[in-house]
Amino acid sequence: MPALGSAEFGVRTFYAASHPNDKCGPNGLPLTPNSVKILGRFQYLTTLSHPRLCQYLDISKTKHECMIVISEHHKSSVKEKLNSGQGLSENAAVSLGFQILEGLTFLHEKNVVHRNLSMDNILIEKQGNIKLSEYGLYYMTDYGADVSFPIGLPHYMAPEVLCSGPLKVDEDSGQCIQPISGPKVDVWSFGIILLELLLGREVWSGLSLQETFVKLMLLIKSDMSPLDYLCQDASLSEKLKGTSKELKDLLRLCLTVSSSKRATSEEVKQHPIFRSSRENAVAHKREFDIFTAEVRSADLELPTYEETIANDFSDDHLSQRSMQEVYYLWRLAGGDLDGALRKAGMSKTRPPIHLLPCYGILDGDVFGQDRDNAELLNNTVITLSQEQLRFRLREIPATAYYPLLEDESKYLSENQLPASPSYGDLANSATLPLVIREKDVDYQFHRIILFERLLNAYPFKRPYIWREARVDIPPLVRAHVWAAILEVEGDLEGWYTSIDKETPTATDRQIEVDIPRCHQYHELLSSPTAHAKFKRVLKAWVLSNPQYVYWQGLDSLCAPFLALSFNSEALAFACLSAFIPKYLHKFFLRDNSAVIQEYLAVFSHLISFHDPELGNHLDGIGFIPDLYAIPWFLTMYAHVFPLHKIVHLWDTLLLGNSSFPLCIGVAILQQLRDRLLSFGFNECILLFSDMPEIDIERCVQDSIRIFCSTPKSATYRQHARPLKPKNSTDRPNVSYYSRDYHDQPQTDLSMEPIPLEELKSEKYPRISAEDLIELGELAGSANSRSPTKKRQNSKPMILILDVRHHEEYKRGTLQGSINIPFQTAFSPEGELNPCPAVQILNSRRNQVIVVVGNRGRFAANFANELVRLGYSRVCVLHKGIDIFRTTNLLIIPPADI
Repeated sequence: MPALGSAEFGVRTFYAASHPNDKCGPNGLPLTPNSVKILGRFQYLTTLSHPRLCQYLDISKTKHECMIVISEHHKSSVKEKLNSGQGLSENAAVSLGFQILEGLTFLHEKNVVHRNLSMDNILIEKQGNIKLSEYGLYYMTDYGADVSFPIGLPHYMAPEVLCSGPLKVDEDSGQCIQPISGPKVDVWSFGIILLELLLGREVWSGLSLQETFVKLMLLIKSDMSPLDYLCQDASLSEKLKGTSKELKDLLRLCLTVSSSKRATSEEVKQHPIFRSSRENAVAHKREFDIFTAEVRSADLELPTYEETIANDFSDDHLSQRSMQEVYYLWRLAGGDLDGALRKAGMSKTRPPIHLLPCYGILDGDVFGQDRDNAELLNNTVITLSQEQLRFRLREIPATAYYPLLEDESKYLSENQLPASPSYGDLANSATLPLVIREKDVDYQFHRIILFERLLNAYPFKRPYIWREARVDIPPLVRAHVWAAILEVEGDLEGWYTSIDKETPTATDRQIEVDIPRCHQYHELLSSPTAHAKFKRVLKAWVLSNPQYVYWQGLDSLCAPFLALSFNSEALAFACLSAFIPKYLHKFFLRDNSAVIQEYLAVFSHLISFHDPELGNHLDGIGFIPDLYAIPWFLTMYAHVFPLHKIVHLWDTLLLGNSSFPLCIGVAILQQLRDRLLSFGFNECILLFSDMPEIDIERCVQDSIRIFCSTPKSATYRQHARPLKPKNSTDRPNVSYYSRDYHDQPQTDLSMEPIPLEELKSEKYPRISAEDLIELGELAGSANSRSPTKKRQNSKPMILILDVRHHEEYKRGTLQGSINIPFQTAFSPEGELNPCPAVQILNSRRNQVIVVVGNRGRFAANFANELVRLGYSRVCVLHKGIDIFRTTNLLIIPPADI
């Protein structure tokens, strides 16, 4: 994205054509509004970046199918040169014409036809270089099929455009059915413009529209060449007398009636008359994506002396930022597009009933309303003032625009953020709710600049991106930050392109059925362009993972990535390909029942672990996770929450390990706890049939709390993807609970697979011996065989409850344990018999209670009883106390215990 420089933001509006309310397509569904189609196609235009093109920035849709297009704008245009009445010299016209050709050839290489080229749409920036504007109107409107007005001025239209007649649109599909204009129509327009530059006036000046059409038809029918026909005008003939033969030859190449004989823009650009212009042309620097296999530093150049002096003595640091970033900050600073349109008198205020066309003639009188001119193309451009944004950022020091990443004490601390004179210490802003932080222009300014620098250093700065993402992720850079967290890198385009996405497959039908139902409230994802992208990305994933099959829900998983990386299918595909193995390993097997049932069993354990009262109630009414939680986990909540909530949820989800989605599920149930406890089975079914409103920020915070208070081994799943141990330098300062259980070497003290039936029969999770050592007081007495290091905390996190017979207990137990034999623990009424050990148990109910026994069922039954009695955080030592027989961790308890 080019820098702002001296450019301004220009706003243009036009109205998309409306469909009849009762019109349906071949599939029986209502036709997609033309405005939504335009939204989808417009996104490609934002990827076109060239020194000779005005950058497209954004588009929005308002009522009455009004489209608001925001793009780079410059106040001066080439038409002003014509208004002077003096034509340009041949050298000046050739120089300016070459710049026009540079823009046209780039557009044609990208399969975009301008079709709207005129003097009004050739702007001049302050440095004197030209930039083409309005080059995307023909492309975004499906070659004119989505609007009610013709695109292009008749004065500059090529003969084949005029001869094709009125636009024809298929009534069923709404698509254009007449031949679309090719890139050579722009070459004709270029020839007319070059003539006008030499002449100093419009070729058809002083003529009405009807007279212009007559002249053009005569030109087309004439046996003379168009240039000779036009030279019948004395002033034009006189002007061309002094021009070179090369220039006349160039004009003849452009002004040829037959499009097949007309030169292409690239051929015109290679004409000998542009020899010196080509030699002096500045090479277009291609922008590199950060996710590429190419060496991004290969084309780096040191700034020239003039550039260095200009930057050193310029106080306008905002102009060095990208247009997209400045426009984003402009919106945060209070920029109001609707207000700017109303102020300029461009808002449509007439009610729809007044838009009825003329409907009859009686005795010469016309009844009804004339056609509303607001639906026609309005070439008015509104310039958006940047004054408010600059005022908000006026006190930010120059150093804030160029942060030093190595100064980690200032810029890369989890608890400290850079200070800003305009808003004070940003650490105060970091404590505000996320929705407020995302609207704070000062806060977002610092975060965007910081993340931009970190992303430019990706993958070298991946650990710091991960750490900064724990604070929050600016919406403007969320797509790339997610990709960095998922460790996406390499030749993504090459990988994606190598997959055959066009050949029909057995899954095509199901994909085509699912896509029109996936997040269709989102205007961009409901566009035909998005549907095509959806299908390609999903097919690419299915084809690149032959061990899996397409399951419903995969489209919902794809939606957040596609919405964020709409213009980069390869990046969306790569993120999806990295996301699924991490969180949904084996979920898309043809027979995934064992995988899902294990996942649901672990989820049930977590519910009872953190909220036994709620778990007992749901079990008592038969409302098991199988009835509501499968769509949650199969889509990682992307099917049950809207996208604006999903992105906030996934900002944190991506930072956690594969068990974090389970914690999110528990947090959702706890947020609905009061209603669930008062509901029966039928009411619970109705509650989850349409997901109730959930406070996502509270859900995220509760999930983190649940995640950090759950032993890693309590979420062990045999079907989780085994991960290689990570180098300790990969994630600096990563907390103990942020590592996945499989991120460490497995030993005899580790968890092992548990039969599914046994897992489903238990109401509690299990904890491994190594987790017990890590979390408890045992680390202080662990010998060299201990697989973990001593935790640096003085207060134990667990209470070890030994339920063996007292005689067995006295022969050897774990340090700090208490003994409540299972045979004598419970009264006939099912309550715990009072004793000193039970008093200790009740006084430490806020800790993790680890029930320890032999390999028999005593420990399991005791734990089930504790859960029934409402004790939270109850778990059982996996493989019993015998696992410690080969260690030096068993002790003889004191006689008074």
